Amino acid sequence: MPRNSTYNILMYSHDTYGLGHIRRSMAIATHLLAPRINILILTGSPIAGRFAFPEQIDFVRIPGMIKMTNEEYLPLSIKINARHALDIRKNIITATAKTFQPHLFIVDKEPFGLKREILPTLQWLRRCRPTTKAILGLRDIMDDAETIKRDWHRKGVYKILDELYSEIWVYGIQEFYDPISEYSISETIRPKMHFTGYIPRKIPGKDAVKNLRKELGLRTDEKLVVVTTGGGGDGYAVMDTYLSMLESGNSLPFKSLLITGPFMPKNKRRKVFKRARRLGVRTYHFYRQMEKVFAAADIVVSMGGYNTLCEILSQGTPSLVIPREAPRKEQFIRAQAFQRQKLVDYIPLSELHADVLAKRILALLDNPEPYHQAISHFRLTGIETMQQRLLDFRCKKS
Repeated sequence: MPRNSTYNILMYSHDTYGLGHIRRSMAIATHLLAPRINILILTGSPIAGRFAFPEQIDFVRIPGMIKMTNEEYLPLSIKINARHALDIRKNIITATAKTFQPHLFIVDKEPFGLKREILPTLQWLRRCRPTTKAILGLRDIMDDAETIKRDWHRKGVYKILDELYSEIWVYGIQEFYDPISEYSISETIRPKMHFTGYIPRKIPGKDAVKNLRKELGLRTDEKLVVVTTGGGGDGYAVMDTYLSMLESGNSLPFKSLLITGPFMPKNKRRKVFKRARRLGVRTYHFYRQMEKVFAAADIVVSMGGYNTLCEILSQGTPSLVIPREAPRKEQFIRAQAFQRQKLVDYIPLSELHADVLAKRILALLDNPEPYHQAISHFRLTGIETMQQRLLDFRCKKS
């Protein structure tokens, strides 16, 4: 392919729950963007339109699905049979690939996509566009090893990794967690595995951070604790405990900002907003520029999702993680791995209580230096590695 011709990148993000997939895809797309590169993102996220897309990046919205159980998905908005909704998604994905003619196809997390919906596209690319690179992008930790191995054997994932994917990009550090050994990756697949490191996020300017703190009514020396539960679908317990801590009557030397996430059930979100109003605590259900909030914070309390931690660490802010342990254990395993590196502190959800939460937040505020030091030496290399892989692909085609 001539070096000055257009290079098309197609990205797939199934987005059935939370904000993680679309945020990760957006971060990757924004950083891979360069002259003569077009990027198209296939997404089921109902809030994709709330994000600002740079020129040369666009998205194709496929009907949203919501996860009811590990195996059952229902249409998010349209009232049709789930099988029909999945057929619509599959047809849109396949037609988009055939029309867009990608040189690179990056699949986020799910090797087959939702309910095997991208399998026809992968097969078509192998058959009709064999020079297209099909990449599976995996977050650092998927789940506990036994669950993943059992699930991948049952679904035939190892076979598809061997036959239909050119490379597997692991968005993490092998020394933190090694999926090659944990998930029993075979000798034939191992050469395809590339550990990119964690994915950095945008760092706002000092004036933008200063203006946000001013907007929040913070004095120069006043501390801010930000609480976020990502998409918020299962974040109520964290918000409830944090509000109970504030309601205890104890004087706490910091201000709070709560961001519930757009997928917290409405009845629970209303309870959070009502209690926060009584306390004079500013609350949002969605904040588009989270990097500003994390940069303005002295401490961030979160559930420790992959994207949230990448965003927090990019800003150099200490954090306290309260990870979920079901239906997947990836947040809990990640919290342990990051805590061993002094990058975060964490409280197991089973030990979460208002008094415990207050003590851990105050301890972090009193002595953040070990975390600042560890974070300052931590490099998020994900984008550099992916850019180099992309450069290699394009050079080989020229």
